[in-house]
Amino acid sequence: MILSGKEIKKRLNTDIILDPFNENQIGPNSYNLRLHNRLLVYKEPVLDMKKKNAAEEIEIPQEGLTLKPGTLYLGRTAEYTKTNNLVPMLEGRSSIGRLGLFVHITAGFGDVGFAGYWTLEIFCVQPIKIYPNVEICQIYYHTIEGAFDLYKSNKYQNNTSVQASMLYKDFETEKSNTL
Repeated sequence: MILSGKEIKKRLNTDIILDPFNENQIGPNSYNLRLHNRLLVYKEPVLDMKKKNAAEEIEIPQEGLTLKPGTLYLGRTAEYTKTNNLVPMLEGRSSIGRLGLFVHITAGFGDVGFAGYWTLEIFCVQPIKIYPNVEICQIYYHTIEGAFDLYKSNKYQNNTSVQASMLYKDFETEKSNTL
């Protein structure tokens, strides 16, 4: 089951933390999240899964920033979220998608117990001008059946900024487990 907007509001500060919260961002069955004013762009032409890839931070000025096709931009939500007893999911807004802007490539699925800012994998079909604080995506919540473990991660939990991939840490763990 997906929670209604009214149920999201009812569960605020218990199962759902949205900070800052703005009642105008509640939809019938989701909550719109805004784009922060910082992006990361990888500096290397070939990304390597087994290493930390260099990235540079860029700021989205108030007058906007034009994104180029063929470039992956990593952003984050302006809102901090925390979810207990529910599965958070992230999707782009249809108005954003209709402009050819993808806000997540494959990482729209959250985990019970996640706390932090959502990293957005932003990619555009054609050049598009974006702005900080635009309502770029929506979070919605599924109920969960059965016993579960809370999300624990030494990579992404309790993040405070835009985060590049830390997949390389999986290979470090794999290596130490074989020793």
